[in-house]
Amino acid sequence: MFAELEKLGQEDFCYLTTTGRISGHAHTIEIWFALSSATLYMLAGDREKADWVKNIQHTATVTVKIGTSLYSGQGRLVKSPEEDALARQLVADKYVPRSEDDLTDWSRTALPVAIDITARD
Repeated sequence: MFAELEKLGQEDFCYLTTTGRISGHAHTIEIWFALSSATLYMLAGDREKADWVKNIQHTATVTVKIGTSLYSGQGRLVKSPEEDALARQLVADKYVPRSEDDLTDWSRTALPVAIDITARD
């Protein structure tokens, strides 16, 4: 599973599906990500106000589609300063060179969220 994930790490985006905290329905977003082993890191520009972040805080179980591969995982807010720095660096290193926009503030102030992959579906 890890070797396959590593190959998918260069994909431009993934599809994250959370369970709506109010509706209970599946909600899918397209989002940038960076990969470290079996953990995907994402940055939420709206921080805790983002619906997908609120949904993860309510129900941590998520699915992630990268390319044509589907995975199950557990979402969580990044807490430790070391992991926070890692998440920001990985995401910035991947997307700053690809973007014409200035991502400096976003990569510094957005909320890091981790998805720990638990299985391939």
